[in-house]
Parts: sequence; structure tokens; C-alpha cells
Amino acid sequence: MANKQKILIVDDDTNISDLIALYLTKECFDTKCVEDGDEALKAFSVFQPNLILLDLMLPGIDGYQVCREIRKTSSTPIIMLSAKGEVFDKVLGLELGADDYIIKPFDSKELVARVKAVLRRTQMLPSPSVEKENNIVSYPDLEINMNNYSVIYMGKKIDMPPKELELLHFLASSPNQVFTREQLLDHIWGYEYMGDTRTVDVHVKRIREKMTEHEHWALSTVWGIGYKFELKK
Repeated sequence: MANKQKILIVDDDTNISDLIALYLTKECFDTKCVEDGDEALKAFSVFQPNLILLDLMLPGIDGYQVCREIRKTSSTPIIMLSAKGEVFDKVLGLELGADDYIIKPFDSKELVARVKAVLRRTQMLPSPSVEKENNIVSYPDLEINMNNYSVIYMGKKIDMPPKELELLHFLASSPNQVFTREQLLDHIWGYEYMGDTRTVDVHVKRIREKMTEHEHWALSTVWGIGYKFELKK
């Protein structure tokens, strides 16, 4: 029997965390609930979850800081939970490395669907019928490998969360082709994603911070339209 996927639920409202745990347990997930940021960091090391549901408003260390600490060492997917629906809060969460953002109150079916969608994206395995080279895009000083979700830049492995890597791979797989923000949002995050096009801008910004422009290629902005992976002559 396959091991159950483990979900760490971090919320100081036990009524909410218990309800979430109930939903996920019915879907055959293994869950653990903690009530504050310090407990979350301890449980992360011990429980080793496949995904974290992280409330932002926590006693002590808040959810933003928990996300910062986890992202220093791990790309484990994080879905932030918050009663705050402001664009600023969503963008900040995504900039810190969250994979999705759900506003309270939420529908139980939507929550479960989001969890499954994020796990599918971050744990995608190549089909046995697909040739390995079809999942690897290479350029001078750059290799993006979707088989093991790794990026090698200038001979060094770059720490890149799954959606950043998927976005880079998608653009680099179609060099010089321009994609709108809406197209990228639909392809990388899926039609069920409730975010906005600023999500794409945030992830492009983070990719550029990790890789400076190369003499042979660049992740370019096409003003008023979107982005492309540009090959230079």
C-alpha cells in the first residue's frame, strides 16, 4: 500500500484546523495540526509533510515568518490561509514562496481540490513512455530538468520552487514565443486558480533575481503583452 500524503495544518483556531483535518482525512491524507508558528517549525522537521496549510495570523511567529524560515531550506509546497483578501497580502505571500493562497471562509471541496492540484504540480513524475530528453531544456549555461525538478545555472544548482521552475521550463521550451500573463497563469496555475496576473509578475521577478541576463538568452518582458524566453543573435 502506498504511503499516505502528509499535510501539516497550522491554525490557532482549533475548530478550523479540526474541520480541515476531517476533510483531508476523508480523502486519505495523513494530517497533523499545530496552533502557532514555533510549533509549526518543529513539526515541519519531525512530521516531514508533503504540503503545509499555513494560516497567516498566528500567535508568536506569524505565517509569513514561518514561510520565510521553511523556504530557507525546503521547497515543500505551502498554501496560505487568510481572512485577508487584499492583493498586497496575496502578493507578499507569493513573494515569500507560497504556492497558493486561499481566503477564509472557504468551501471544503475547493480546499481539497487546491491541495490535490498543488501536490500534482509539485510531485509531477514523467510518464514511462516519455523520453527523458523531452523533459530537459538546455541552453548555454542553463539546464532545466523536469524529471527531477532541478535547474543548473552556470554550473551550479539553483534552488527554485516548483512553480518558478515550471514557468521557466514552459517559456524556455518555446524560445522567442510571446505568452500573455493570462496564458501563463492558466498553464502553470490552472483554471481553478483564483489568483490574478500579478502572480506571474512575482514569479518572473524571483526567477530573474536568481539568474542574471545571459549573453545568449534572457527572460524578457514584452511590454503590454507578457513574457518570452528570448534567444539573442
